[in-house]
Amino acid sequence: MNITTFLTFVGDQCGKAKEAINFYTSIFPNSEIKKILKYSEGEAGGTPDLIKIGTFTMNGVEYRISENNYNHAWSMTPGISLFIDCDSENEIDTLFESLSANGGKIMIPLDNYSTDNYDLGDKFGWCEDKYGISWQLNLPK
Repeated sequence: MNITTFLTFVGDQCGKAKEAINFYTSIFPNSEIKKILKYSEGEAGGTPDLIKIGTFTMNGVEYRISENNYNHAWSMTPGISLFIDCDSENEIDTLFESLSANGGKIMIPLDNYSTDNYDLGDKFGWCEDKYGISWQLNLPK
């Protein structure tokens, strides 16, 4: 069995999946675009410029991605987030800045919350990137 996170870009984010893949693979080490399949002309759900299904890795972990132009009643939610244990203070600072910039938003500022009852590390922050993907970044103790 293999479990993979699947990101679906719809609504205002439809058409931004390729941009997102390029962004993520540029800021995380050991990342690559593995496969991109686009819609055929006239195919339901998309146009030839949209990603029907794609596979990419971030730091060696595989993700799937898709986008479609159906009128869905949902989009990304911060209730599901990608949690990253960072290896250094420089790494957490750089990733948090990159992910929350250019239209992203900070949900919990990057700070030391280790005295709280959440068993967080020496530094923690929660943000949403410009694509609506929610990220929790932690620097373990």
